[in-house]
Amino acid sequence: MSHAAYVFDAYGTLFDVHAAVRRHAEEIGPDGQSFSELWRAKQLEYSWVRSLMGSYQDFWQLTEQALDYAFARFPSADPKLRKRLLDAYWTLDCYPEVPAVLKGLKERGARIAILSNGSPAMLASAVRNAALDIVIDDVFSVDAVKAFKTAPAVYDLVTTSYRLYPHAVSFQSSNRWDIAGATKFGFRTVWINRADMPDEYRDHGPALILPSLESLQFGI
Repeated sequence: MSHAAYVFDAYGTLFDVHAAVRRHAEEIGPDGQSFSELWRAKQLEYSWVRSLMGSYQDFWQLTEQALDYAFARFPSADPKLRKRLLDAYWTLDCYPEVPAVLKGLKERGARIAILSNGSPAMLASAVRNAALDIVIDDVFSVDAVKAFKTAPAVYDLVTTSYRLYPHAVSFQSSNRWDIAGATKFGFRTVWINRADMPDEYRDHGPALILPSLESLQFGI
């Protein structure tokens, strides 16, 4: 085992952020994919802007605001679906390989944790719904420092709690900007490039690029 802890981003890495809209795709209509992509984009944009302004609101509030913006941009989507979409976000599907990967790493003696922008309540619900609470040791939320990724204080939540040097932590995220921030902090980083996107932030590149988490169960 080359790393003492394997730490995972939650949304887009362990949990499918588009699952909520997909569950109601027929009711939302032909703009469903664009609607979901905009919801996610605005959710992240609001986190970055609020971090820069020093005006923190928790991730659930930003998720609600981003959804309202998506409804405003896509009049074809019925606003009556708002509550159902928000409810679905509390029980997002995890990606198929996730349970086996986390179990395999834990059996090899590593600590398993989540480090996420999500609020504590959101993360607790997602972890419990996916039955990952039996393999995840700790869930770190940015709410503890009132700042979002890629603030160094966020990544420091892990090293301070575990009393580890950054290089002892393997950090996995599907978000390339998150990988850049974690690399700059000193983590060993693995970019889970599920959508086969082009690379960016070349000066803060990952140690590995994988199409899914599957290979991690072998302890790479």
